[in-house]
Amino acid sequence: MSGPVRGTPHVSSKAAVLDVIRAAGTISRVGLINATGLTGATISTAVRKLLDEGLVAETGHAESTGGKRRVLLQLNPTSRFALGVHLDHSGITYVLTDLAGGVVARTTKPGAGTREPAEVVARMAADTATLIASVGVDHDRVLGIGLVSPGPLGARTSTAIRPPAMRRWAGYPVDQELAGAAGLPVVVDNDATAAALGEHWSRGMGSASTSAALYMGTGIGAGLVIGGITYRGTSGNAGEIGHVCLDVDGPECWCGARGCVEVLAGPEAVVAAARADRELAERIGLVGGRSGSADGLSGGVPSATGDRLPSSPAADFAAVSRAARRGDPQALALLERSARYIAVAARSLANLMDVEFVVLTGPSFAIAGSVYLPVVREELARSFFARGAHPVDVRLSHAAATAPAIGAAAMVLQSELVPLHATQRLPENLAEPELVPGR
Repeated sequence: MSGPVRGTPHVSSKAAVLDVIRAAGTISRVGLINATGLTGATISTAVRKLLDEGLVAETGHAESTGGKRRVLLQLNPTSRFALGVHLDHSGITYVLTDLAGGVVARTTKPGAGTREPAEVVARMAADTATLIASVGVDHDRVLGIGLVSPGPLGARTSTAIRPPAMRRWAGYPVDQELAGAAGLPVVVDNDATAAALGEHWSRGMGSASTSAALYMGTGIGAGLVIGGITYRGTSGNAGEIGHVCLDVDGPECWCGARGCVEVLAGPEAVVAAARADRELAERIGLVGGRSGSADGLSGGVPSATGDRLPSSPAADFAAVSRAARRGDPQALALLERSARYIAVAARSLANLMDVEFVVLTGPSFAIAGSVYLPVVREELARSFFARGAHPVDVRLSHAAATAPAIGAAAMVLQSELVPLHATQRLPENLAEPELVPGR
């Protein structure tokens, strides 16, 4: 490399150039020189390689500034694809994205449940092959599979999945087994971290230098983006906001501590509180550990005898959320109580990291985000320590339900195409003025 990349620790000039083109949307070679600090010769070489590989295309000219109009470059989104898989006890979500992170296809299948890991891996391999075939994408253009799951993560990938409901996966080399079954490289990570990367890759976090994705699925976590890089910590377990203590004498959490955010305010805590209110539980179909209401929307599964089998915590939380949206005061009160706890935890995270942007994401926020969003916003507007210096922008993700899977695919795109050494900060305002079609 013949010149410094300004704040961008990519492993190569080619990776740096591709990432800047991705972030800018459209940009000229001169714009790349200004954005990266690389020499014109280095930019020309990198761009030529990207054009030859089909990753980038020339797309018309920038508006004339008096001299020769600059040729604009942009990603060729259909040149490569990536698979993202969100593995959870209650459901498995699959997405196929293009090079720009746009979702080409998606599907959701039954979760891991109590099935043996080998059986679930075989099913995931078959499901990913079906998804690729369904849109006619050449298998050779799929870079790999990103697999994410609730944490915590271990230092070795063979111990990477240990959610309470999936303890049988502890010690199972899921990345190696899925790679062998699917015939594609596999990278693994925490679902909250992946969700944060997905928001960043799709530019859902804007240009904020420090952002957080507050994630709620069956549990609660957070993904941190610092200077454009998802911060993982020593073992990949950064952002475990669900295990911040809010009550030292509170109920015991599965992690071994007491009074954690997750045990006080997570979806299972909301469902447990709903079950404890027998009148509410009967109203929304949570009686006796079974979920199923007269409208058939709460998620229980009929057995051969016509009874309803126990449903997942996610389905039961959805039942409470639907009742709240219908105006049930008890159901709404439970969600608002949960939201207050989570808002305090979000304030702690914002104070610690001095974040500019918080996005609420994950399947549970997709269902109940309209209740949680105003509560989190009010708490940060009122009590964020640095509010005199800057506000915290709090938004609900546009793709909250599939954010972990989208982020999992983004993991593949980043690791294969724009690998980084360390913290990155892409320059702002990269886009060239007004694309002029044609040459």
